[in-house]
Amino acid sequence: MKKGTLLLILVGTLLFFGCSTKEPKPENCFALKAENFQKTIDGKSTNLYFLKNGTIQAAITNYGGRIVGLCTPDKTGKLGDVVLGFNSIDEYLKAKETFHGALIGRVGNRIAKGKFTLDGKEYTLPLNNKTNHLHGGPGGFHTVVWDVKAVSDSSIVLSYLSKDGEMGYPGNLNVEVQYLLDSKNELVIRYKATTDKSTPVNLTNHAFWNLAGEGSGTINEHFLTIEADYYTPVDSTLIPLGKNEPVERTPFDFRGGLTMGMNLDQVETNIQLKHGPGYDHNFALNKTKSGEMSLAAVVVEPASGRKMEIYTQEPGLQFYGGNFMDGSDKGKSGKTYKFREAFALETQHFPDSPNNPNFPSIILKPGEVYQTSSIYKFGVIE
Repeated sequence: MKKGTLLLILVGTLLFFGCSTKEPKPENCFALKAENFQKTIDGKSTNLYFLKNGTIQAAITNYGGRIVGLCTPDKTGKLGDVVLGFNSIDEYLKAKETFHGALIGRVGNRIAKGKFTLDGKEYTLPLNNKTNHLHGGPGGFHTVVWDVKAVSDSSIVLSYLSKDGEMGYPGNLNVEVQYLLDSKNELVIRYKATTDKSTPVNLTNHAFWNLAGEGSGTINEHFLTIEADYYTPVDSTLIPLGKNEPVERTPFDFRGGLTMGMNLDQVETNIQLKHGPGYDHNFALNKTKSGEMSLAAVVVEPASGRKMEIYTQEPGLQFYGGNFMDGSDKGKSGKTYKFREAFALETQHFPDSPNNPNFPSIILKPGEVYQTSSIYKFGVIE
């Protein structure tokens, strides 16, 4: 064999083994295409970012800071997407349900009649939930393009400056949110904010979950445990009546675990379920001290075996049972999202807090730093 031929064989062999031993690209469980999320909105560019760590994957867009999808294994090891969402920015823009997967602010949940008084001045906010202001208003954080401050294989940091007067709120609010997939199959969400004027702040994420997989039908057989001895009763417009009540001997007692649909036959006889209609209520989480990270809820979907545990520093958790979904929106898998086919568990301070001095305060003052974290841990039942 000629020397030149032998040299070519050796080089080819080295190249082959060099390529074959290179770490393979992680399998993408999503059918999502980044180009469908590349758009210019209000002069800012949107995109789609894929994160992976451990065995879970997430897709995040900076339009509204949304979780577009999250893939986690079932009991057989098969990955499935458990977050409702859409295949493009255009579909998010035209969806009837506007909060899919989004970061929520400046104030999550409802403010009665869109009014609150702070330091002797009354502020008026736009109404977008009948007579109330909901989730930061029609131009809340779910509608803005967030700046991508940093991104890696397993993490993305988004930032946004909410200017003084935006949606009626006082103060320039600088917000930073990190989505992190850690090695323990956890989605960690870290929120941080500072302001130059006193202002209410209550940030959360509004992912709609179905642990059987998005577009897989009712969530009524999901088994839910909530670590709360008290919940927050509401009026017919879902504004708190002003104090928390014991869950004991009510359909709101999830301490020992119930299927989400267990007590929905009481929707016409229980005034609180009737107001929902169904579950759309805050739970006052059991805490030994303010701001501690503790278990808030556990959700199990029996057929797939998937389990999600939620830990948070927040004092409250809003359980929403998909009561207003009506099949108007068609999701990633081409299936429509119908009545009670998804749930939300939003870590939060209590609804209408600025108008309830007995609730934990959500007022952030200049010189203070708003900092809170929530964790969504994924696994399977044993």
